[in-house]
Amino acid sequence: MTSPGWPAALHGVRLHVVSGKGGTGKTTAAAALALALASGGKRTLLVEVEGRQGIAQVFDTAPLPYEERKIAVAPGGGEVRALAVDAEAALLEYFEMFYRLGMAGRTLRRMGAIEFATTLAPGLRDVLLTGKVKECVTRTGADGRYVYDAVVLDAPPTGRLVTFLDVTRAMADLAKTGPIHSQAEGVVRLLHSPATAVHLVTLLEDLPVTETLETVHELAAADLRTGAVMVNKVREQWLPDRSVAPAAGGRVDAARVRNGLSAAGLDLPPDVIDGLVAETVEHAIRVHAEAAALARLDSESAEPLPRVELPQLLGGVDLGSLYELAEALVDQGVEVRQTSGSHPSGVHTQS
Repeated sequence: MTSPGWPAALHGVRLHVVSGKGGTGKTTAAAALALALASGGKRTLLVEVEGRQGIAQVFDTAPLPYEERKIAVAPGGGEVRALAVDAEAALLEYFEMFYRLGMAGRTLRRMGAIEFATTLAPGLRDVLLTGKVKECVTRTGADGRYVYDAVVLDAPPTGRLVTFLDVTRAMADLAKTGPIHSQAEGVVRLLHSPATAVHLVTLLEDLPVTETLETVHELAAADLRTGAVMVNKVREQWLPDRSVAPAAGGRVDAARVRNGLSAAGLDLPPDVIDGLVAETVEHAIRVHAEAAALARLDSESAEPLPRVELPQLLGGVDLGSLYELAEALVDQGVEVRQTSGSHPSGVHTQS
């Protein structure tokens, strides 16, 4: 199984949105991507917006507060910071930034007015979350350079992804003037610019692949750019290609297996040989199914999709294995090249 790798067109992306069907490992993929992009002395920010504290779990650290905190050092001296965006805290920050309502905003919080506001206008919640992400992406330091070389957003699952990313258009239409309008318009410009790409995490199984293909079409309809498909938990193939189909059909010569093992100096009892044959058939069936799923990704999309692969990890995910995944991504061409402080496609720091 080969991978086309990470195309040069993605090297200059500043906001990497990562999504996938539930259970595909999108948070792990987002974390590995943030580490890979930080390699070589870069600084990346990994953001979550669902309140699950998934980043803290993956990096085995304490729950993240509403502040940017360093959580990992990348190969080559880079660093990864993380931020768990809370809608209520983002709204209070918004009140202070645009209306100077510091104390009054905290009073509104105690009164439950913030929950009332986001319930009355559900889209407001997503505007606040994406607005904070946009601020992180476009923030510059005193030298005019971006604070972060790239921002990775661990986004909601694919079933809610397009609604989450595109709700800003509706909010921009709802609020014709004022700070909310400006905030929403700024987010729209970023999300629909070449500075943003949406990467979709999938497993080589029918349902995740189907949902991935459907999401690609939904993103295109919403004028949102699909980046790469991140195939997670890719397993090593033990059999030569010519042997996969026969073995998947149960055609494994037990006598040939026994003779081969004997020639290698392994004299195993018949029940062990039978177990090895059964495992070979099971492996071949899985490889055959994964190849069919991969073929669907290539054949059922309107245009070829860039693809990177994350190997299956033995023993689950820990910090050490995250570095293994990041290294695999770097080997497939994942990197950041744009570090200039100029704002792409009309996206400005203040809006």
